[in-house]
Amino acid sequence: MSLRETINQDLKEAMKAKDVKKRDALRLLTSAFKQIEVDERKELSDDDVIKIIQKQIKSRNDSAAQYKEADRLDLMEKELEEIACYEPYLPKQLSDDELSDALKTIITNVGAQSVKDMGKVMGAASKELAGRADGKRINECVKTLLS
Repeated sequence: MSLRETINQDLKEAMKAKDVKKRDALRLLTSAFKQIEVDERKELSDDDVIKIIQKQIKSRNDSAAQYKEADRLDLMEKELEEIACYEPYLPKQLSDDELSDALKTIITNVGAQSVKDMGKVMGAASKELAGRADGKRINECVKTLLS
């Protein structure tokens, strides 16, 4: 079963269980899928679905931070609940040690010597670690390893 089918099945189960929060969060996610399919006229692969979920999570994190600044904790909680609904569909995230080890290998393969070579490392790391580590985490770890 594809990731998209799993999400649709979970949406049906949330409807049957009258789990309004999960139902609404998954509906927003499926509408994002449909929007991309219509705009780009293509069938979404699991990788595409993961990228959309990551984009939605990033958007929700940004919104939650803004709501926190504005002292709107009720809206912040709603965003965090949606993130919690989306995270189970992502691949297992790498731990800091696993990320560091993977990046050390990539740095060796690319032949990076200093922070000037960061672009080469980031390009390779973004492709190899897609879905398993956030770009921001990768960036910070690469900076640490190359300095």
